[in-house]
Amino acid sequence: MFNIHCPYCGELREEEEFHPKGQAHIARPADPAACTDEEWGDYLFFRDNPRGIHHELWVHAVGCRKFFNITRHTVSYEILETYKMGEQPSFTAEYPQGGSDAAAMHPAQVAQQAGVHA
Repeated sequence: MFNIHCPYCGELREEEEFHPKGQAHIARPADPAACTDEEWGDYLFFRDNPRGIHHELWVHAVGCRKFFNITRHTVSYEILETYKMGEQPSFTAEYPQGGSDAAAMHPAQVAQQAGVHA
């Protein structure tokens, strides 16, 4: 089990209070009626499943019931940051924005150096 920081409640709570809802930052097609069946199917069903840093959508189901995003390392399960809907992540797939040396660091070191909530 791990603890998750809810960016809305401002509290670190147990994992059981939250539910994952899939990949974050999936953009809906601007004109769904103009999409081909293949494009629409890709939007609905195909998601990234990377080994490493991944942005996920979660909901605080037992608390404030709001959706938010988590940046999590899929190998170590470490949560690098949580942030509200509409905000941009501090971490990219390889390193925190603004620091290319972090790619060789352990995710906990990256999070600590960036000063993010875990």
